[in-house]
Amino acid sequence: MPTDLLSPLTLIVGDEELLVARAVSDVIRAARADDPDVDVRELEGSDVAPGDLGEVLSPSLFAERRVLVIHAAEDLGKDTAAEVLAYIAEPLDEVTLLVVHAGGAKGKALLSSLQSAAGRTLSAARITRPGERRDFLRAELRADGRVVEEEAVGALLEAVGNDLRELASSASQLLSDTHGPITVAAVNRYHRGRAEANGFAVAERAVEGDLAGALELVRWWSMVKLEHVLVTSALANTLRSMAMVASAGRNPAGVLAGQLGMPAWKVEKTQRQVRGWRPEGLERAFQAVAAADADVKGGAVDQDYAVERMLLAVVQARGAGR
Repeated sequence: MPTDLLSPLTLIVGDEELLVARAVSDVIRAARADDPDVDVRELEGSDVAPGDLGEVLSPSLFAERRVLVIHAAEDLGKDTAAEVLAYIAEPLDEVTLLVVHAGGAKGKALLSSLQSAAGRTLSAARITRPGERRDFLRAELRADGRVVEEEAVGALLEAVGNDLRELASSASQLLSDTHGPITVAAVNRYHRGRAEANGFAVAERAVEGDLAGALELVRWWSMVKLEHVLVTSALANTLRSMAMVASAGRNPAGVLAGQLGMPAWKVEKTQRQVRGWRPEGLERAFQAVAAADADVKGGAVDQDYAVERMLLAVVQARGAGR
């Protein structure tokens, strides 16, 4: 463990729970490695009353190792915030203080003072953008030095979804269960139920003309009672990407990626998917998806049939105009 993990003051800025939890756990683990009997206490800012910190942070006759974590420091009252600032002006060697601050306008003056005094400042900003989630997942998959196919990152995102904890857990499981490069095949093998039976997998088969494959997946989907609207939504997104790529010309994927705001691997994949499609076919497919989307949101008695009819219409639209 790096020795700076036990610096007198570590500031964690942000409210992404997984990143905060990891940062706190790293420090506690380092403290316990240094002293198995370390005293660890975690407090919520809103629960800390004036005088509480004095008890935890006061000098000890035995100089035992202590770790104090203050979560949601933006909720500290004026008096307790002043106590924190007074302490960090003269910190104790045997105490490691971690302060977690959401980073917003609330408690901004305290945050500014903490940033000036902190030996370590870590970012735990919430991850909301698709590109940021992809970067996070890619880093997770490369944690043990693996080579990672970019398309495998996309496949795992589609399989697992946007929850950061689930993404981290799935990446960890994949690393422990496989050897060598992380490929799309590996993702499909170890996340088969979700990676092959999600809406985008159904959509992919449909736009590639594989009606039997699409129906097989959507029937499995129906058996496990998943939402039909996720299929129509995924197919609508796939068709929109295809229309964008088709109308952008035949430039290399790297060039189109910047123009369209899409990752290069997705542009390449969409370029493959759009081959064999004509504009009139895409228009018919959009119409079929729009009708099915309305049906599964309440207009149809048999939603299974509505989705299967949509898949047939999309596959037939692929050959329209030939």
